[in-house]
Amino acid sequence: MRGRNDFAGVVVGALVGMLWLLGGAGGAEAGTGARDAAGAAAASRVGDVRRVLVLSGDPLSVADILEVARQGRPVEISAKGRARVATTFAVVLAAARANLPVYGLTTGVGWNKDKAALKAAEALDPDLMAASQRFNLGTLRAHAAGVGEPLPDEVVRAAMVIRLNLLLTGDGGVQPAVVDQYAAFLNRGITPIVPGRGSVGEADILQSAHIGLALAGEWKVRYGGAVMPAAQALNAADLKPVALVGKDFLSIIGDNSLTVAQSLLAVHAARTWLDREVTVFALSLEGLNGNVAPFLDVVVAAHPEHGFAVVAGRLRADLAGSDLWSVGEAHRPLQDPLSFRTMPIVLGNVWEALDAAEAEVVFFANHSGDNPLVVTDTRSLATQGAQVGRYIVPGVPNAAIVPTANFEPLSLVAALERVSLALAHSSESITQSVLRFENPAITGLPRFLTAPENPGHGFGAVQKAVVSLNSEIRSLAMPVSLDSVALAGNIEDVTTDGPLTARRLGELVEDLYPLSSLQLLHAAQAVGLRKDFHQGSATRALLEGYRAHVPFVDQDRILTEDIEAGAQYLRGLSP
Repeated sequence: MRGRNDFAGVVVGALVGMLWLLGGAGGAEAGTGARDAAGAAAASRVGDVRRVLVLSGDPLSVADILEVARQGRPVEISAKGRARVATTFAVVLAAARANLPVYGLTTGVGWNKDKAALKAAEALDPDLMAASQRFNLGTLRAHAAGVGEPLPDEVVRAAMVIRLNLLLTGDGGVQPAVVDQYAAFLNRGITPIVPGRGSVGEADILQSAHIGLALAGEWKVRYGGAVMPAAQALNAADLKPVALVGKDFLSIIGDNSLTVAQSLLAVHAARTWLDREVTVFALSLEGLNGNVAPFLDVVVAAHPEHGFAVVAGRLRADLAGSDLWSVGEAHRPLQDPLSFRTMPIVLGNVWEALDAAEAEVVFFANHSGDNPLVVTDTRSLATQGAQVGRYIVPGVPNAAIVPTANFEPLSLVAALERVSLALAHSSESITQSVLRFENPAITGLPRFLTAPENPGHGFGAVQKAVVSLNSEIRSLAMPVSLDSVALAGNIEDVTTDGPLTARRLGELVEDLYPLSSLQLLHAAQAVGLRKDFHQGSATRALLEGYRAHVPFVDQDRILTEDIEAGAQYLRGLSP
């Protein structure tokens, strides 16, 4: 108990001295956080549908993150989270006062980790704190070197709520004013402009630096629908810049929240596409007048992979009442082409890959990648040798700041690459199945699905668009995580290219929509050519909705707008 009381005294004393040295900036921001929390709570009390998300460092769900990122759901910092931040920030201040060698606090970063960033001092005097602030801002500016078009606001907002919640674990050791500023930016719609490229996948350092500078009143943000200097937006929103000190800058940039946010959105988009593609394939099977045997329950029971079982069950439900279940016509073959016959397993593989990727996204969104890590329970370190002992913070009971490699996102990146490959296989199967529609020997329908009253070319030329999209999708699915180059004096000698992997997955999913639209164009045409064909309940609803946008092709016409209309229709279907 005595140790805990001593620790509390260190916390209170350090924070009081720190706020005085910063001229009250931390206190002002804490007040801002309290006002935002009070306003958010009031909105919740009067029945605002944007109910407040209370952040404490406890796990967030994908839905929580998306609601903040896309719908502007307000956030509030819990007392538990705020207390953790205050406690670990006191540890950081004690390490600075003791001039303990701590990466990014008293030393430089990267290859400069052998250079002192702060001079030894007997106390947290104004000169020491001013030097720490200069080091924080200067290092942020040097790292703000992202390139390319800005990331979408929803990506930046998702990254900020992920990072804010992780900072509330205390692992990063930031000052309370930093978490208040994150919350204020989210609640007041201030979104830093973050260039879309520049990270090699070992923490999003260059890109996240732009977020840190915006919190400190530099760089650019979007506010009220306009891009403006961060200082202007802060003034308009009645906020003050944060005076970054200690290891604030490193905790802001030294994690993968932007990569996690991009991954979350890409995986969510892929799941949405897959949900719609299952029914598009069911309609495609009706267009072929194909065989239901490959997804019968007895077939699944003999090969019970989870994804296959889920997709097969969906197909049976979507095709309930379809003529496919009737006694086979003479033309119906005993077995369909493999692109149709294996599709339930191919889509099931996508389902399983997405399950694994979603688990990785949730894990990384809720577990610290901080380096170094601020620890307030060192009992396990006591017997682990002199090397470990060097990380103990003197003068603070049970506290240490420990180097880590927890920012390594390889398992997440590998899961994303698995999804991309699974989607590319589905693209190949879709492509081959669409091409089979052109052949009367397989379908029993006119060549190129030409309507009887159409003397023209039908869908003959459309094959090229299908093959072109598939080629691009296969290219986007190629793994890039092994493309490493040694950096920072050969210290940073492996990379994962996580952001590139996430971005390519997002682009791949976007390409799948026009491909599925082309599949839908062929399937709908084929069903239309089969007179008096009774469809399943879900496939009938899909076709009726589609026909409100794209009519039956009875004469040759420009198909470009039909393909885009089909893609937009699929994107807009209710989940």
